[in-house]
Amino acid sequence: MIGDDPFDLGGQVAFVTGAGQGAGRAIAVMLAHHNPGGVAVNDYVLERAEAVAAEIRELGVPACAVQADVGDLASVQAAVSEAEQALGPITILVNNAGNAGPNASIQHSPLFWETDPEDWDRYFHTNLKGVMNCCHAILPGMAKQQRGRVVTIVSDSGRVGESRLAVYSAAKAGAAGFMRSLAKEAGRFNITCNSVSLSTLEPPLQEPQKSEFLASEQARAHVSRYVIRRFGQPDDVAGMTLFLCSDAAAWITGQTYPVNGGYDFAV
Repeated sequence: MIGDDPFDLGGQVAFVTGAGQGAGRAIAVMLAHHNPGGVAVNDYVLERAEAVAAEIRELGVPACAVQADVGDLASVQAAVSEAEQALGPITILVNNAGNAGPNASIQHSPLFWETDPEDWDRYFHTNLKGVMNCCHAILPGMAKQQRGRVVTIVSDSGRVGESRLAVYSAAKAGAAGFMRSLAKEAGRFNITCNSVSLSTLEPPLQEPQKSEFLASEQARAHVSRYVIRRFGQPDDVAGMTLFLCSDAAAWITGQTYPVNGGYDFAV
């Protein structure tokens, strides 16, 4: 039932991965503004997660920080158990953790056939295996509750392809495909599974580096590829994620929604 707040989460408990900074933090805080029963803030760096959990508790919402490398199933299972002991059953999962692992960001690499196969796993470890681990740990509880929302943050590099990011693209495409398959398995339990596909977010720089970067030829050339002439912001991601977690999206599942400033159009 949708009331005065169309995105009211109705006291459900959310688990957000990679939520210690950037888009993950924005998602966790956005959810906290819409009546959750609690928010579990996951990050590989516990101090980052604790800072965001404290920020959420200041809003009057229960929150806990849980450290885990999502690419490690045992670590995820321990974090989920800790979160449920603190907050209750989890019925919202946001798979946000990504990039090239806990301590790295994605980098444009050589052509695919020039890459080292030993480097491929660091992209699959977090972006695909991490999503699968979190779903494996949390969906049994959702099925028992007969309700749930799973939202996975993917990338336009996986949706349309991106030169010199072939392995990262493959991992993100795999995560979106996994969501579509999971949607067909989980729908009978009133669980929806969707993806949000991003293009480039504005780098988290401090002034004056931020202004210098945005004024650079590199940044202007990049932004010119978007119909809306700016980089994405964390709140752009958080808004769509909130919608998909809410009852406003109760009959939407198995979909991938671009949030990309018009970098590419989806039919």
